[in-house]
Amino acid sequence: MKAVIQVVSSAELKVEEKLISKINKGFVVFFGVGAGDTPEQADYIVKKISSLRIFEDENGKTNLSLKDVGGEVLFVSQFTLYANTEHGNRPDFLSAEKPDKANEIYEYALNKFSEYGIVAKKGVFGAHMVITQVNEGPFTVIMER
Repeated sequence: MKAVIQVVSSAELKVEEKLISKINKGFVVFFGVGAGDTPEQADYIVKKISSLRIFEDENGKTNLSLKDVGGEVLFVSQFTLYANTEHGNRPDFLSAEKPDKANEIYEYALNKFSEYGIVAKKGVFGAHMVITQVNEGPFTVIMER
């Protein structure tokens, strides 16, 4: 399981020019499910994302979490995190989970954020999405479990 977490001051997600989700301060999380990944791995990732202290406090130190700053999450499924580019110039995605199982784990993870008091908004699984975001820092964290 992989997650790419980016600190943003705002982000919005559209499908076919229709606004689906919008957040202010928080994280855009690109979430990839690998073949054989489990809900327990998602538990770990969501708990870790929810408690990451990567927002600056009044002293400019990265010491505050999403909850501390009233932040939200834009949670986007992205199987392309499992791109294999070792052979040739066209990536393969053989190590990504099958769509049905990946969507099940994605929805499970999305709903877990509420257990930590975090508002998480979603994309449209499998759709072509247009995401506009204003990165802060930039501050990007990559997680694998």
